[in-house]
Amino acid sequence: MSRLADVDLSVRLKKKEAAEQLADAQQRLVHLRLLLGGQIGSGELGPPLCVLFEGWDASGKGGAIKRLVEQLDPRHVRVAQFAAPTHDEKRHHFLWRFWPVLPGWGGMAVLDRTWYGRVLVERVEGFATAEQWQRAYGEIVDLETTLAAEGTVLVKFWMHVSPEEQLHRFESRREDPYRAWKLTDEDWRNREQRGAYEAAVEEMLERTDTDAGRWHVVAADDKRWARVEVVRTVCTAVEAALRTHGVDPDAPLPGA
Repeated sequence: MSRLADVDLSVRLKKKEAAEQLADAQQRLVHLRLLLGGQIGSGELGPPLCVLFEGWDASGKGGAIKRLVEQLDPRHVRVAQFAAPTHDEKRHHFLWRFWPVLPGWGGMAVLDRTWYGRVLVERVEGFATAEQWQRAYGEIVDLETTLAAEGTVLVKFWMHVSPEEQLHRFESRREDPYRAWKLTDEDWRNREQRGAYEAAVEEMLERTDTDAGRWHVVAADDKRWARVEVVRTVCTAVEAALRTHGVDPDAPLPGA
């Protein structure tokens, strides 16, 4: 069964409807984030929240991350981007470079590209040996299981767009001098290998979708729909985590 093929990419939101729904979801996230950080409620720190973003090139990861964090106090959330590992980072285990950005209790981190690069681009492009990327599934699941056991709430997104929509966005970027920098020769090469990447994504979804961290495959042909879905999904995950720790996310606040 193909999880990517099962995604309904036809979902759409009109501009006004999307703006209203996004504003509501963002306001809800502000409330939940303040609860996690101990700024409201009992004052106790809530569990760490770590949101992971993967997806096709031009799938809207950056736009979704912007909407996820734009209403939050920047002191209370860290956004980290990961590109190809540096020469020094390659001297260490591939998971080593991610540890410093992981959130502690009361904290929130958003990762734009993640440790899943090992079983995606490094696999397809041959930057990791077959033994390395095959071993990585277990190493990643072990990491996420450990983080979850310590209380971390992991929310994992794969932003999914059709080849047609991706091509449209590539061409739009190419024609816009203020966005052309986003489009690289590597993006075009990756597009030519979509079949290999789809196989890698499907295996990743199958082998790393666990109780410690479930995958959310987001239909992203419509950016408005995708952005609302991302914020709502994070809210739902935080609500469930708070209840698990005995915190009512809707309890009346002192002085309210």
